[in-house]
Amino acid sequence: MTDLHAAAKRCLDAHDPVEKLRLTHAAWAALQSAELHPDSASPAPEPICSPGRPERPQLVPQRQVPHRGLGTPEGRAALVHAVAHIEFNAINLAWDAVYRFRGMPDTYYSDWASCANDEARHFAMLSERLGEFGHRYGDFDAHNGLWEMAERTAHHDTARMALVPRVLEARGLDVTPGMIERLRAVGDERTIAILEVILREEVAHVAAGTRWFRWCCERDGLAPRETFLDLLRDYMGRNLRGPFNRQARLLAGFDEDELDQLTALALAS
Repeated sequence: MTDLHAAAKRCLDAHDPVEKLRLTHAAWAALQSAELHPDSASPAPEPICSPGRPERPQLVPQRQVPHRGLGTPEGRAALVHAVAHIEFNAINLAWDAVYRFRGMPDTYYSDWASCANDEARHFAMLSERLGEFGHRYGDFDAHNGLWEMAERTAHHDTARMALVPRVLEARGLDVTPGMIERLRAVGDERTIAILEVILREEVAHVAAGTRWFRWCCERDGLAPRETFLDLLRDYMGRNLRGPFNRQARLLAGFDEDELDQLTALALAS
């Protein structure tokens, strides 16, 4: 196989997490060695549907996902599971960005394939930590908010780049420092070490979203800031949550004025 889009589809369709990780790492290695490339003759992408995933976890509305304290191993396992579920979704989101949106620069595809490879590594670290707690991925309920937004933005690359990496995935930049502090209070240095790696690397993933959102806007003659705010209002309504990790978001390509506008929108939500 030399078609990157077909390889991305194989990664998306894999149900078993171990197989999804294996295919992801193999596809990234093949892209780096020029064995894979985006093929203009590749069949058009199929309509978006649920990606390959195991039967568990059970997917429930976000408000039904229980919140547990971190004072017990079970509570910390639930937190690790929640982050692992985000990373599992992020693998699929990155590969869908490769599979679905055609005619982009080669660097677009390498950026998102690299992100998929990182997310797979994050998921593996979290799965190992879950095992140390006596659990595995699927043992706790989870929600499907990230993929639902992928479905809503499947028709347009600009909306996808704006709302998945720069809004939903960027939320991890905001909340992970608080998780780390709470875990430090209970002495869980093992989980902290994993979250610190993820936080550091997720900055680059959100930056990729910023880069390609602005590229799409330039391609289409759109003003990035106004377009981003319009998309937020159209897709998120008043459901924008703060506060924002300004330092991390600045590193990920946001600017001060943009963050001020986001803060105002969140306060009005």
